[in-house]
Amino acid sequence: MAVEEEGLRVFQSVKIKIGEAKNLPTYPGPNKMRDCYCTVNLDQEEVFRTKIVEKSLCPFYGEDFYCEIPRSFRHLSFYIFDRDVFRRDSIIGKVAIQKEDLQKYHNRDTWFQLQHVDADSEVQGKVHLEMRLSEVITDTGVVCHKLATRIFECQGLPIVNGQCDPYATVTLAGPYRSEAKKTKVKKKTNNPQFDEVFYFEVTRPCSYSKKSHFDFEEEDVDKLEIRVDLWNASNLKFGDEFLGELRIPLKVLRQSSSYEAWYFLQPRDNGSKSLKPGDLGSLRLNVVYTEDHVFSSDYYRPLRDLLLKSADVEPVSASAAHILGEVCREKQEAAIPLVRLFLHYGKIVPFISAIANAEVKRTQDPNTIFRGNSLTSKCIDETMKLAGMHYLQVTLKPIIEEICQSHKSCEIDPVKLKDGENLENNMENLRQYVDRIFNVITKSGVSCPTVMCDIFFSLRESAAKRFQDDLDVRYTAVSSFIFLRFFAPAILSPNLFQLTPHHTDPQTSRTLTLISKTIQTLGSLSKSKSASFKESYMATFYEFFNEQKYADAVKNFLDLISSSGRRDHKSIEQPILLKEGFMIKRAQGRKRFGMKNFKKRWFRLTNHEFTYQKSKGDQPLYSIPIENILAVEKLEEESFKMKNMFQVIQPERALYIQANNCVEAKDWIDILTKVSQCNKKRLTVYHPSAYLNGHWLCCKASSDSTPGCTPCTGGLPANIQLDIDGDRETERIYSLFNLYMNKLEKMQEACGSKSVYDGPEQEEYSTFLIDDPQETYKTLKQIIAGVGALEQEHAQYKRDKFKKTKYGSQEHPIGDKSFQSYIRQQSEVSTHSI
Repeated sequence: MAVEEEGLRVFQSVKIKIGEAKNLPTYPGPNKMRDCYCTVNLDQEEVFRTKIVEKSLCPFYGEDFYCEIPRSFRHLSFYIFDRDVFRRDSIIGKVAIQKEDLQKYHNRDTWFQLQHVDADSEVQGKVHLEMRLSEVITDTGVVCHKLATRIFECQGLPIVNGQCDPYATVTLAGPYRSEAKKTKVKKKTNNPQFDEVFYFEVTRPCSYSKKSHFDFEEEDVDKLEIRVDLWNASNLKFGDEFLGELRIPLKVLRQSSSYEAWYFLQPRDNGSKSLKPGDLGSLRLNVVYTEDHVFSSDYYRPLRDLLLKSADVEPVSASAAHILGEVCREKQEAAIPLVRLFLHYGKIVPFISAIANAEVKRTQDPNTIFRGNSLTSKCIDETMKLAGMHYLQVTLKPIIEEICQSHKSCEIDPVKLKDGENLENNMENLRQYVDRIFNVITKSGVSCPTVMCDIFFSLRESAAKRFQDDLDVRYTAVSSFIFLRFFAPAILSPNLFQLTPHHTDPQTSRTLTLISKTIQTLGSLSKSKSASFKESYMATFYEFFNEQKYADAVKNFLDLISSSGRRDHKSIEQPILLKEGFMIKRAQGRKRFGMKNFKKRWFRLTNHEFTYQKSKGDQPLYSIPIENILAVEKLEEESFKMKNMFQVIQPERALYIQANNCVEAKDWIDILTKVSQCNKKRLTVYHPSAYLNGHWLCCKASSDSTPGCTPCTGGLPANIQLDIDGDRETERIYSLFNLYMNKLEKMQEACGSKSVYDGPEQEEYSTFLIDDPQETYKTLKQIIAGVGALEQEHAQYKRDKFKKTKYGSQEHPIGDKSFQSYIRQQSEVSTHSI
C-alpha cells in the first residue's frame, strides 16, 4: 500500500530487531523483579508486541519484526510495559525515534535510554488554523483590533482507551492576560471537523494611535500568542486527557493581516524532564527503515530489460544481475530485490540455473558444492523463503506447535541434565520428535512448490554433469539447500519463518536445536554420520538413525522434489492455514430483527475458506468459501466512526471487520485479496462506505443491491503466491547500483586492465569476478547509463517538489522536522550548483 505523491508512489517499510533491555527500575514490592514486554508503535498506534519475559530487570527479547508502513507517521516508538494481572499494565518507559532520525541508526545495534512517559509527552496529529486581524470601530467610535482565530479541523489524533471525543481550547495569552474559549466536543472521531471562529480583542482602545491603521502596540503584540490545546473529553473522574498543543506568536501577522497554516501538535513541557535520564534503563534496537520513491513503469524499462535478460548473457558473470552481486557489500543485499524481480516476471528458474551452472563449473571438490555464501546460494535461499513459506507452514507448523506446548525434556548432554531427569527418557523423547519431523519432511514431496522443484532439477543436472564419477552429488547438491538451508533453520528459529509468534523459551529452544542438528545430518547423506558431530553425546544419539531406511527415505524425497514435469498442485487438496487472529466484526443482520452490534471473534483464513468462531479452537460460526469473496476493500472511517476497518464483499452482503491496527488491517486485506484474486466473479466497483439507515453513506443510493460507486483497488499480480511490485524492486536495484557507483567504475577499470594487460592480476581489481572483460565492460556501460538517467529523474522530481511545496501545507505542517531538513538539503544543493 503506497502513499501516492504526484507522479510517484512512496513505499515505506521497517525491519526491527528488538534486542534486550538493561537496568530497568526495580519493582517496589518485595521480589523487586518485573514481568516485561515491549511494543512497537507508529506514533501511538501499537503494531507489534513481544512475548513477556518474566522475573527480570534485564529482559532479553531477541525478536524480529518487519512491516510495510501503510501511512505517514512522525515517530517510531518502543514502549516497555510491566504486566499487572489485576490492573492495567504499567508503562516503565519509551524510546521514540523521529522519522527523520531513523537513518542515523540505520542497521546498527544501538542502545537507547528509556524516557519517561506521561500524557503531556504523548502527542500525534495536526491542526488546520487561520488567524485574521481586523480593525473594529466600537460603539464609542474608538478603533480597536480584533483577532479572529478559526480552527478548521484536526487529523490523526490518538485514540485513547479505544475512543476519541476531542475538543479544542483556544487561548490568547500574554504577560498580563489569558483569555480562553472552547469548541464543541466531537464524538467518536480522531479527525474532527470543528470549523469554529473565536474573537479576541488585541489592542485596548485607550492605546489606539492614529499613525497607521495597523500600528498597534508592537511590544504588546510581540508578547502575545495564540495557544490551541486539544483534549479528549473523558467520562471518567480523572478528568479530560491532554492530546497536544500548539503556540503561535502574533508576530506572524506583522507581514499580513491574515495567516493560515497546518501545524503538527506538540507535547507540553511540564517540567518532568528533571528526572535523570538513566533512571529507567535502556533498550537495544536495530532499525532498518526504507523509503522507496517509485516512478511509473516506463522510467524503469531500460534497467529492467537489462536485468531480465541476465540469464541469456554469455558468460552469466557479464550480466547486470551478476554484476550487482559483485559490487554489493553483501550478496544478500543484491539477492533480495533480484529474486523478487525475477519471480515477478516468471524468470527466476532460468536465472538461478545460469548462475548455479557457472558456480558448479568453478567448484573443484564435489564435497564443497554450494557451501559458500555465493550469489547463487543467497538467491536460492531467498526464493525458498518467499515461495516456500506455505510449504513450511503445512509441513512443520503442527509438530512445532506441539513441541512448544508439551515441554517434554529432551536434554541428552549428561553435563546439562537437571536433577531428577533421566537420560534414557530424554533420549526417547528426542528420538520420537526427530522421527516424526523426519517423516513429515520426507513425505511432503508432493507439496513442494513447483518453482523450488524446477530449481532443484537444474541444480541436480549441473552437479551430475560436472562430477560424473560421484553418484551422490546429484543428491547433496539439492540436500544442501532443502535440509541445510530450509528445513533445519526453520526448526531452529521457527519464529523467523512464522511457525511460532515469538521466540521459544530456553528449554524448547534447546530441544529444537538438537532436532535441527540431527535432521541436518540425516539430510546431508554424509558418509560417516557419527564423525560429523563434535559432541560425543550427539554421536551416541545418532546411532538410532544409522539404518539404511533413513538414507533411502532422503533419496526418494530428493528424487521427487528434483524431478521435472511434476504433477499439478491443485489436485492436492489440503487446506493450508494462511492467517488467524482476533478481530472485531459487525453482526450481519441475517435475521430480519437481529441486532447489528460489534463482537470480538477469532478469524481463520485457509486457502479454502475464511471463517470466524467465538474463540480459537471452537466450531466456526460462519464460513465464506474463498470462491465467494468478490472483493476485499478498506471501509471508510465515517461509516462507524472506527479506524482500521475493512469489508469482505460476498454475493449477498458485506462482512465489516475491524483489525487491531493499521499494519494488521493491511496484512488481512492483502492476503484475502491474494487468495481471491483469481475468482471469476470479482467485482470491478464497490461501495467504500457502509449501507446504514436505508442508504449507502458514500453515494446515497437507497437500494442495498445498487452496484458500487468506486472502482475496486486490487491491482495485485495474478500470481496469488506473492504480492511483488516489479517497479519497486527495480527502484531498489537502481538505489544499490547508485550506492556502489564507485565500485562499478572500479570494475570498468578492471575490465580495461584485463583486456590490455594479461599478466598477473592487479591487487585492487582482484575482488571482481570477470570472465569476459569486453562483454562485462559493455554491460557496465549500460548499467551506468541507466542509473544516471534515473538519477536525473529523481533529482528533477526533487527540484520540482521543492518549488511546489509550501511549508505549513497539509502535507508538510509547521513542525515537520523532516521537511525542514529536506529544505536545508535542497538549499545547499541549489547554492552548490550556482
